Amino acid sequence: MKENKYDEQKFFMKYSEMERSKKGLQGAGEWTELQKILPDFKDKKVLDLGCGYGWHCKYAADQGASSVLGTDISHKMLETAKRKNSDDRITYQCSAMEDLEFPAETFDIVISSLAFHYVKEYEQLMKRIVMWLKQGGELVFSVEHPVFTSYGTQDWYYNADGNILHFPVDNYYYEGERNAVFLGEKVTKYHRTMTTYINSLLENGFMLEHFVEPKPPKEMMNLKGMKDEMRRPIMFLISARKK
Repeated sequence: MKENKYDEQKFFMKYSEMERSKKGLQGAGEWTELQKILPDFKDKKVLDLGCGYGWHCKYAADQGASSVLGTDISHKMLETAKRKNSDDRITYQCSAMEDLEFPAETFDIVISSLAFHYVKEYEQLMKRIVMWLKQGGELVFSVEHPVFTSYGTQDWYYNADGNILHFPVDNYYYEGERNAVFLGEKVTKYHRTMTTYINSLLENGFMLEHFVEPKPPKEMMNLKGMKDEMRRPIMFLISARKK
């Protein structure tokens, strides 16, 4: 059974209070850098894997996409997406991304925001995505950085006074399941090395176009805890094209 924390009411309510939930793309610290590497959406068929509230679906539609399919395992996330980010060109479908099936060369663009670290079989998913994409099609995604996921807890080490000492990085080369704490709740995520992330693309017929480790934008530096986000990477962004 694939984990679906976002349909748990307590977890979903905590998620709804995050800046990215309340403000959309402008509340996401990585958006400034992600926007730079997004492809031209005009007249393109787009698939958003793990679409959440649908912010990226609406952006693609606003940029001229001919159709957008947003998929997510969470009914609650999709209910919010339909309310906040509806458009005649957007369709939302409740499904785990591992269970999706499409004919070959269905989409021009596949996007995914901070979702692949919930997937156990990342390599298999890349094989399917490259099949779903048309020749020259593009994949753009963000995912939690291996430095952030390696140890598992995803929390700092603190001194006796509660001040941050450093961020733990351990068991880096031991890929697999991690029991993380996100929004104060236990969540299952999957750690893999940077080598696995990138080589799984190259070995399945993708050409790497952009790799970005986004820093917090200057306009968010006044937010609580944001200055500490300069001490270690929390995510990375990739764009790749099908050969």
